[in-house]
Amino acid sequence: MEPPVPPQEQPPRPRSHTVTTTSSSFTANLSASSSTLAYDREFLRTVPGLLMVTEIVLGLLVWTLIAGTEYFLYPAFGWVMFVAVFYWVLTVFFLIIYMTMTYTRIPQGLCFNGSAFVLYLIAAIVDASSVTKNPDNHNYNSWAASSFFAFVVTSCYAGNTYFSFISWRSRTLQ
Repeated sequence: MEPPVPPQEQPPRPRSHTVTTTSSSFTANLSASSSTLAYDREFLRTVPGLLMVTEIVLGLLVWTLIAGTEYFLYPAFGWVMFVAVFYWVLTVFFLIIYMTMTYTRIPQGLCFNGSAFVLYLIAAIVDASSVTKNPDNHNYNSWAASSFFAFVVTSCYAGNTYFSFISWRSRTLQ
């Protein structure tokens, strides 16, 4: 067997001192749009920002307190779980939108906060009316606590609905 032949080395090419770059309109638009994305730390210090963080924390309590029980045996608690998880996820999403100031390019959340208030109020009432003091039921404490926190989250959504309405009203009057 013959040993492999080493590749032939090519002589180095002369280096040019001119550099040419090109960019597509896609990358130019992408970089222009992503550079306007900002982080607003001050939002968490406003009343709507504090209400939104409170909604996230207490909404998490509502659905985790129910999720740790046998809620699936009672259709009313299934409804409460749907509302609590649905609006918890959306509130986290909207917090990210407000923190990154994307809301300046997306219409305000008056409809979101209003619907969250109405559906959370219904869910809180259903939650409270479904809690029964039954000695054989070990889920009583979790359900009672979830009912309390559901009403607190409802009041937070009511506050955010008010602030969204004020914001919307000031834009329409201009």
